[in-house]
Amino acid sequence: MSKFDEIMKRSGYSRATVSRVINRSPHVSDEARRIITEIMNELDYIPNRNAVSLSTGQTKQIGIVTAMIDELSLTFINQFMDTAMDYGFQTIVYMSRSDKQTEMQAFEDLRSKRVDGLLIVTCVNDPRELKSYMHYGPIISWQRMANDDIPSVAMDQAQGYRLALEHLVSRGYTRIANVFGRIGSLNTHSRREAYEAFMNSHGLPVWREAYQYSVFTSSDGEAALRHMMEQGEMPQAVLCSNDYAAIGILSEARRQHIRVPEQLAIVGFDDTELSCVLELTTIHNPIAEQAKQAFYHLWRVLGKEELELMPKALDYRLIERKTT
Repeated sequence: MSKFDEIMKRSGYSRATVSRVINRSPHVSDEARRIITEIMNELDYIPNRNAVSLSTGQTKQIGIVTAMIDELSLTFINQFMDTAMDYGFQTIVYMSRSDKQTEMQAFEDLRSKRVDGLLIVTCVNDPRELKSYMHYGPIISWQRMANDDIPSVAMDQAQGYRLALEHLVSRGYTRIANVFGRIGSLNTHSRREAYEAFMNSHGLPVWREAYQYSVFTSSDGEAALRHMMEQGEMPQAVLCSNDYAAIGILSEARRQHIRVPEQLAIVGFDDTELSCVLELTTIHNPIAEQAKQAFYHLWRVLGKEELELMPKALDYRLIERKTT
């Protein structure tokens, strides 16, 4: 008698139930999982993953495509990995360092069935050229896409940006500058549109002399504030592309003896743990929830099941602290 048949005999469960436990399916009762797992351990049963892959048609591997890993993407990736593990999937990170050819390895692995699906955190190849790979398995993106060819769980950051602008204006700030991210980003484009539309609708000046591009890290934020000071008239408030840029501005402001928020109000974006420690006003970005939604999108195809565990829409929230 094979060990598999012995597990069925001792546990009293069907072949299908034992297979679900071995494949880490969520569709097994806690009691069945406990009993079958105990028997597997007693028999020192180790499933042949190659055989499992052949029988199920799945590798139980999901590829994660990213140009690099920074503090923000790490939060998203960690949550995605954790959710995937709950459903019996492991993950492979394909870091391209922004090289198009290196990035294509992930998509070729999807085509050759080395992974079951792909998550795009950031990609450098044209999404229109990547669309054809969806024929080989599901693909979901956290990066905002210019078209609907590859689905995305990304949120329009203009929504959060308007919350920050409304907060600053309600506090009496009228000269509001911006430090945006990369110039080609869809988020940068929508932020700029939201900013200019908001300021014009309130009869306020559009601050065009700010350091506006390639501001991602705290050192970029420090450089941004120095640039503003060189321009002459300082803004009353500055809105940042992320918390790390805002923290850099806050750090440089303290070095320059600029009082925050009396002389300069600062608003970050994302609501990272460090923003809480430094009491930075920011916009809460539901990153973990977006990561879960990304996996559930893949699971609809890989698990052949629709999950209603997440709300259809996620929202940004203003977190007011001591920098405004």
